[in-house]
Amino acid sequence: MIDPKIAAFIESEKKRQEETLMMIPSENYASRGVLAALGSVLQNKYAEGYPGRRYYQGQEWVDCVENLAISRARKLFGVLHVNVQPYSGSPANAAVYFALLDRDDKIMGLDLASGGHLTHGHPKITFSGKYFSSLRYQVGKDGFIDYNQVEAIALKEKPKIIVAGTTSYSRILDFSRFAQIADRVGAYLMADIAHIVGLVIAGVHPSPVSYADIITTTTHKSLRGPRGAMIMVTQKGLNKEPDLGRKIDRAVFPGLQGGPHENNIAAIAVALKEAGGKPFRQYGKQTVKNAFYLAERLTKLGFEIVSGGTDNHLMVIDLRNQKIGGKEAAELLESAGIVVNANSIPFDPNPPLTPSGIRLGTPALTTRGMKEKEMAQIAEWIAQVINNHSWAGKVKQAVKKLTKSFPVYA
Repeated sequence: MIDPKIAAFIESEKKRQEETLMMIPSENYASRGVLAALGSVLQNKYAEGYPGRRYYQGQEWVDCVENLAISRARKLFGVLHVNVQPYSGSPANAAVYFALLDRDDKIMGLDLASGGHLTHGHPKITFSGKYFSSLRYQVGKDGFIDYNQVEAIALKEKPKIIVAGTTSYSRILDFSRFAQIADRVGAYLMADIAHIVGLVIAGVHPSPVSYADIITTTTHKSLRGPRGAMIMVTQKGLNKEPDLGRKIDRAVFPGLQGGPHENNIAAIAVALKEAGGKPFRQYGKQTVKNAFYLAERLTKLGFEIVSGGTDNHLMVIDLRNQKIGGKEAAELLESAGIVVNANSIPFDPNPPLTPSGIRLGTPALTTRGMKEKEMAQIAEWIAQVINNHSWAGKVKQAVKKLTKSFPVYA
């Protein structure tokens, strides 16, 4: 063994993942095939440029890998142009802005506290908010996106890009309405489907392909691939600007990145192949069923779900009626083997580092094969631990017993 310390750390992390309930919605278990591609000799190859247009020699098989990933994505989503080189979701979004915006142009995205993402134009502290003018729309008091507000802001401010995307929003996104608003003000519509990509593929969330000009997504989360990203250009986008795909490509390389991670791209190709099969569609449907049932059970146990429930894979719990903060609750649940994350709620009176809520979801639990019966038990455990902190140790042992029945890599 070359490095026993690192080997021990990896083994310990593997054990942690196996013996706990992974309920952070952005986390999932990649398949053995995905992991094998990530650890392959493709790691050794520099491949600056694009297939057929590389700057180094020795690209024959690398080009095959990247072309296959692109073709699988085009077929799976029904789009015309795909870039599979972004290192992660944030660089993918940054590449779109870099391609289409000049400094101080306006980006309009969902406010962070309402369930948006930092890269959707969050002001001051992010690249997107520092170099471009940030416009924010919000959810209403009911927890749903207020599309009338979106339209009013867009008509007044005339943003160049409207982002339809979320990171902690539990309801269906109305891409058709977003498109109507964007078309009315002459804006590009960018759909960031990083969280819901697997649900879109499975047909349990509407697809943005007919409505958006550009689609960005990560390739892990509900897609169960590696930690990479893709940028897709639709027919609508190309009708608006025939050179749009080329602009995106040039923004990724040489605009923001150097050599692509071809081992990651191979793993993306594997994940896309897996996502094209019937088992993946069943997985997506069960993920939503599990989330709906979990939210329903938690509500009956006295928890307040933001917006009153969920249509997708996640939910945010407002813990104020439980007299506990989000950070404290997340740490307490982790001690019981239930891993969630602290999260702000809409109009949160508390600061982001000590928010009033927690965010949890079902993608990883569903990957393990858990269904409604297990969701009911998990809801009970969450209630027991939050209501009586002394239950944490007992629940942790029960969680270990449950996870043995649902091995990660059987």
